[in-house]
Amino acid sequence: MIARVAKAMNEKEKGFTLIELLVVIIIIGILAAIAIPVFMNQRQKAVDSSVRSDLRTLATQVEDFWVENQAYPTDQTEFDAMGVATSTGNTFVYTNDGQSYTIVGTNDNGDAASTAEGGITYNSAAGGLQP
Repeated sequence: MIARVAKAMNEKEKGFTLIELLVVIIIIGILAAIAIPVFMNQRQKAVDSSVRSDLRTLATQVEDFWVENQAYPTDQTEFDAMGVATSTGNTFVYTNDGQSYTIVGTNDNGDAASTAEGGITYNSAAGGLQP
């Protein structure tokens, strides 16, 4: 019996120390601090891509309208009447100067840099999407 107690006292305890646990928690925190901004940036890029895709679709529909009517839609009401389906949260403002048109797209649900600074613009006179 005494030999068993002596053997148990000589063996090292198994488990993690408080320092080891703190080091692991700090490493996880550092990885999270790196990953979260990258994830948020990808989300913003997805919002911008959605607006850009819808702008290209809308521009194609406006050009189809011109082929059928030999004129671009005259105002926002006529533009909206085309009934083009767009992604959820995306809104578009259409202007026409008689010779060309401009569509500005924004996203109400996203806070991407380009949509927060006035939107992404499609200008037919300038050749399409503007940076």
